[in-house]
Amino acid sequence: MTTESHPGLRERAAAALTAARARTAALTDPVTDQDLTAQHSPLMSPLVWDLAHIGNQEELWLLGRVAGRESLHPEINPLYDAFEHPRSERPKLPLLGPAEARRYAAEVRGRVFDLLERTPLEGSALLDDGFAFGMIAQHEQQHDETMLITHQLRRGEPVLTAPEPEAPYEAPLVAEVLVPGGPFTMGTSTEPWSLDNERPAHPRDTAPFWIDTVPVTNAAYEAFIADGGYREPRWWAAAGWRQIREHGIEAPLFWHREGPGDGQWLRRRFGVTEPVPGDEPVLHVSWYEADAYARWAGRRLPTETEWEKAARHDPATGRSTRYPWGDADPTSAHANLGQRHLRPARAGSYPAGASPLGVRQLIGDVWEWTASDFLPYPGFRAFPYREYSEVFFGPEHKVLRGGSFAVDPVACRGTFRNWDLPVRRQIFSGFRTARDV
Repeated sequence: MTTESHPGLRERAAAALTAARARTAALTDPVTDQDLTAQHSPLMSPLVWDLAHIGNQEELWLLGRVAGRESLHPEINPLYDAFEHPRSERPKLPLLGPAEARRYAAEVRGRVFDLLERTPLEGSALLDDGFAFGMIAQHEQQHDETMLITHQLRRGEPVLTAPEPEAPYEAPLVAEVLVPGGPFTMGTSTEPWSLDNERPAHPRDTAPFWIDTVPVTNAAYEAFIADGGYREPRWWAAAGWRQIREHGIEAPLFWHREGPGDGQWLRRRFGVTEPVPGDEPVLHVSWYEADAYARWAGRRLPTETEWEKAARHDPATGRSTRYPWGDADPTSAHANLGQRHLRPARAGSYPAGASPLGVRQLIGDVWEWTASDFLPYPGFRAFPYREYSEVFFGPEHKVLRGGSFAVDPVACRGTFRNWDLPVRRQIFSGFRTARDV
């Protein structure tokens, strides 16, 4: 694809960058400078670090690698290197203050738009199809999701608002869907802004399996808790059992009981305390919790291959589509994405987003843990740098798929792969289960 054969490419890149910056502002403008510079959890950076890091990565890649320009402020580059300073240590660094960080990011963005107007979007791997600009838009949106996690961890009065999901809804649905066995194409070699770990497309084969029609709900997860799920070691991987015992975990993160006896389950969501809604997908559970629930239910987590087959394979044509519903970009009728809402929609929502087999909500609402370790595909090639994916490959990280309500469409597709440590609960993670035929 060339710029000439795809005249809307430059406009698409500009729109993606603009949307990401608008969301960054929406996450950083409503809070005080004190909240921006505070560390709300040792698991997360101060919001002001993310704000300047976004501008710094944009400068290093687009103004540096693409345009060959010198850094505007080379002395700050080490401060915003994510691999040089762990999150827990970043508040101690001489970071740019809120006003300085905003000015810096704005200056970089102005120069980037000038660059985008006159740079041919072809001729090198970084420029072909506008990849470098798409990569930076995705990077900013990924940090916006990280900042939204920080908002969820933040204590204090609510500062974010969004309308409630009002998606078309259908219930009851069949509990599970049979996915036929056989080959399908996993990954992509054609999605222009796909990242290195999604590539290349390659054949996979699966046995037939059953998969949940919708993600596991809060009500279903409450039944696991009520049945003593957190007190019975036989459901837990050894490392997961140690984790919940050492930290006194007995429910998803942000849940607590109120009232006499067992009481009612409540949750804290972006500063608001509310009853846990039974018909929403469960949120803020670790891989260990998802795995334990699946064992308790007599099921298992789907492998990453099974998840992608359920999400992309069309049995009628044999094709792997970009999304469960086909190749069209997602809209508000298909999925809960882009922080339009600050919660998952009810399980059973978005019939327009269903797969050909009828599996719902595979895209958006909650990231879904899979059984798989984060590993490279056959023929993997690190691009444009090893630190995006390659250094994380191995059994230490588990794969999540599908995105959440906090993920922007530019960083979410049927091939997109996320990964995290199996103990992580602050992320917007849920799951669905599967079973053998």
